[in-house]
Amino acid sequence: MTRLPAPLQRALANGSLYAVLAALGFSFKAIFVKLAYAAGPVDAISLLALRMALSLPLFAWLVWASRGQGGAPLSAGDGLRVALLGLFGYYLASLFDFYGLQYISAGLERLILFTYPTLVLVIQAIVQRERPTLRTLAAMGLCYLGLGIAFVHDIGAAGGGNAVLVGSLWVFASAVTYALYYSGTGMMLKRMNSMRLAGLCGTASSLMVLAHYLLVADVAPLLQLPGTVWLNAALMALFSTVLPIYWVALAIQRLGPTHTAAVGNLGPVLTMLASWLILSEAISVYQVAGLVLVLFGVSRLKPAKKPEAPTAPTPASARPL
Repeated sequence: MTRLPAPLQRALANGSLYAVLAALGFSFKAIFVKLAYAAGPVDAISLLALRMALSLPLFAWLVWASRGQGGAPLSAGDGLRVALLGLFGYYLASLFDFYGLQYISAGLERLILFTYPTLVLVIQAIVQRERPTLRTLAAMGLCYLGLGIAFVHDIGAAGGGNAVLVGSLWVFASAVTYALYYSGTGMMLKRMNSMRLAGLCGTASSLMVLAHYLLVADVAPLLQLPGTVWLNAALMALFSTVLPIYWVALAIQRLGPTHTAAVGNLGPVLTMLASWLILSEAISVYQVAGLVLVLFGVSRLKPAKKPEAPTAPTPASARPL
């Protein structure tokens, strides 16, 4: 059996390779969506239905693989909470994101989603009735200044300001719903591990998406879509949905959440580079400046003062949109 090179063995052992793979997988989601839209006449709900139908067996596998790892049996209340988390985190957030990607570039989409930690902090401040610190407000200001710079560039480059505005609002709605999902995970993570929770939420949201699709359309149009659309949906389900969740869990076990989160800051950079190489999307000085400001702003965010409160995430945590 061929031995792996020593640096690769060390990267596997310390978890850094898993963290990089997770960031790469999550960053390629927008690329697969854009490629699917370009490959055939598919709308957001149809593409999302394909993604979640193909992800459903894999989410079920996550639930099965995490059995026996501790955690209390689910009560009826827990089942309702899981359903709500699936509604916000995988169903509505993904649907809004897919709508937005019909109008804006993959690079701008990732920058908008990358600001969701600021929304988590706002939600925590409201729930805990605490005023954000000046440092937190300054960091949030930097994030949105950078986002504004990138937004202005996309409006000028696309030549269609209304379309960019509509797409950006859809993606921002996705960030809001995902922030609500993240804020609600703290209680459930006290009762089960993150892999089991991701599997249960993913299974619930897959069923919701499929029910939504069956209410508004037939299965026949899905079967008539080009094979390239199916291929991109399958790659999205495997490489940008389920595997990154698993890789993040492995990375956290070895690196810890803080270092795993730091590696996740590669996400927007990888998305911008991939959109340039694969989608031929332009990279301008404005986009780079916006990216730097958003990355720096997110890195300076601090959680609420109370130590028992869920900490604000950085985008290295499981980002299954």
